Amino acid sequence: MISRNNFQRRYDAVIVGARVAGAATAMLLARAGMRVLTIERSARGSDTLSTHALMRAGVMQLQRWGILDRIVTAGTPPIRRTTFHYRAEAIAVAIQERDGVDALYAPRRTVLDVALADAASEAGADMTHGATVTGLLYDRSGRVSGVNFTDSEGVSRRVEAGIVIGADGARSNVARAVGAEALREGRSATAVIYGYWSGLDLDGSHWQFGPDGASGAIPTNDGLACVFVGMRPGRYEARRPGGFDKLFAETIREVDPELADAVARAERVGKFYPFAGRPGFIRQSWGRGWALVGDAACFKDPLTAHGITDALRDAEMLAGAVIAGADSTLAEYQSERDAFAVDFLDLSDEVASFDWDMDRIKELHIRLSKLMNRECDFVRSFGAVLEEALCD
Repeated sequence: MISRNNFQRRYDAVIVGARVAGAATAMLLARAGMRVLTIERSARGSDTLSTHALMRAGVMQLQRWGILDRIVTAGTPPIRRTTFHYRAEAIAVAIQERDGVDALYAPRRTVLDVALADAASEAGADMTHGATVTGLLYDRSGRVSGVNFTDSEGVSRRVEAGIVIGADGARSNVARAVGAEALREGRSATAVIYGYWSGLDLDGSHWQFGPDGASGAIPTNDGLACVFVGMRPGRYEARRPGGFDKLFAETIREVDPELADAVARAERVGKFYPFAGRPGFIRQSWGRGWALVGDAACFKDPLTAHGITDALRDAEMLAGAVIAGADSTLAEYQSERDAFAVDFLDLSDEVASFDWDMDRIKELHIRLSKLMNRECDFVRSFGAVLEEALCD
């Protein structure tokens, strides 16, 4: 936590947002010896809307960074089987050991975000929670040169920075301030309602797809399962006055009666978490003195559950570019990001349309699997590149 005694007036990097993308970027930059300040508006350890699931590439990164042990120690259950249900047909996929990874994980954000933020602090990054950025600073040439913010005690602060990184979500204030334009936009969106249940006996994670809806169950922390339903936004808006409980129950019964029965026998813990849905986008993600990462840079529909893995991958790409220290490397960061982001966005947009039959959705999942294999190859090679940069 920043105090009057340890506050610095200039940092090599100021990161707005300290969740997955922001905290991971801060950690990597601080490990490279950079002076980093991360400003997060929410309280440390608070929850947020999340798809939960980590894909193999993200697990590989957490393991390489020394974070995975923290996730496991926090009681996050290993997922060694994923089953896709296409109405009556079920296709189970065992998680094969590769690259030292023999399981997937779906941690609560109260676990994952804290683990990354703690690792960033341990690496030397200054972290401040409950603080709000109120504006950007510019030098005489118009280059972004820092931020104004109000800390958790209500004190106005001004810090200069070599680069300001927006990791502040899809509605990024940093993106708005620098005028980052959307380079590509999706047309479809999935509305989602999820909650947590105890007493569900799951053999790995389960994903069910029906003509006009989807559902799933994912093991997570504290012996709970995250259970979700996805639907067209029109249905969400039309039925919302009847309450999320009713809409959730109706949708899960239509999509997966077996899961609906299991949920009815289990105990819900806590509230429902609703998301009205929004189309995906890819934004311009760098400029003079600024960059974007995570949902601020690229947001995709949650039904493909790739957001957290995207954030970790892009954080490592951006960290390498910032460490290299040139605008040209930031341009390369964006082009490398887009090599994955465009394909993932287009595929996620088609899944979110619900304009498919069972054969088509299976084809889309095969395409997604191939993209994720390509992503693993990239993450594997990129790790060596960043490690070399950290040793220089």
